Parts: sequence; structure tokens; C-alpha cells
Amino acid sequence: MENDLSRPVIHLFTDGSSSGNPGPGGWGAILKCGNLCKELSGGEVMTTNNRMELMAVIAGLEAIKWENASVVVTSDSKYVVDAVTRGWLDTWLRTGFKGKKNPDLWMRFNDIYRRHRVSFHWVKGHAGHPENEKCDELAVTQTKRYLEIKNKTE
Repeated sequence: MENDLSRPVIHLFTDGSSSGNPGPGGWGAILKCGNLCKELSGGEVMTTNNRMELMAVIAGLEAIKWENASVVVTSDSKYVVDAVTRGWLDTWLRTGFKGKKNPDLWMRFNDIYRRHRVSFHWVKGHAGHPENEKCDELAVTQTKRYLEIKNKTE
């Protein structure tokens, strides 16, 4: 893994959404590095809010083009932030995710998370944080899109 500390910090803002839990859902992510900004979004026809919160972080980290990046993730998801900062993920990995939800995404997260130097910052949702509000908008737009897809197939 390269160790180029001269590269700038990447800021990753994320949010997830679902209509029903489970139900159609979406996620939004914004990557900012210097003057560059990239928005990402996606979703699923049948998912949960926690899956979409986690998927937003995964997609953002997977979009980073170099290894060992310094990344600050800002999220309103206590589920995601606490799982990492409180060491729950390490415990879940040791116990094989026994009794835990979303092991597929947590393992995918762990693979990409370990390639970078990531710190987490929790923000209260719907409290006026500009990037969190934009991520929420991206996530809700995708949730509505997947709700329409679901309704067309029923």
C-alpha cells in the first residue's frame, strides 16, 4: 500500500433512505477533494435504511482512485459510525457476524475500509448540514425511483 501523505484529505458525505423498512431505498454520497466534487447515488427495490446508509459509505470509498487515502466520512447514521468507532465491526468479524444483519455489506465495507485511513464524524440528520442535506436529497430521489420501479412490477 502506498503511503503518500502529501495527498489531500478526501471528505465523504453520505446518507441513506428507504420507504418502508424493508422497502424501496436509495443512498447518496458526495466526495470532496480540494476543488473537486463528485456526487454518487443508487438504490434497490427491496432494502432497509441501514443497508442504504452503509451502501453510501461503501460506494464512496470504492470510488476513491488511490490506495491509502486519508478519508473523513461524515454520516448521520449511528449504525455505521458506531459500528466502526466503537469497535463493533471488529467483534462482528471475529464472531462471523453471528446474529448480525447485513454481513455481506459489512464484509464489503471492511475490504475497502482497510485500504484507506478513514475517520468518522457523526452529524445529526435533517439539521441543516449542507452536504448531509444534499446526500439526503440524492437518497430520497433514488428511493422514489425504486418505489416507481417496484410499483410497475406489482
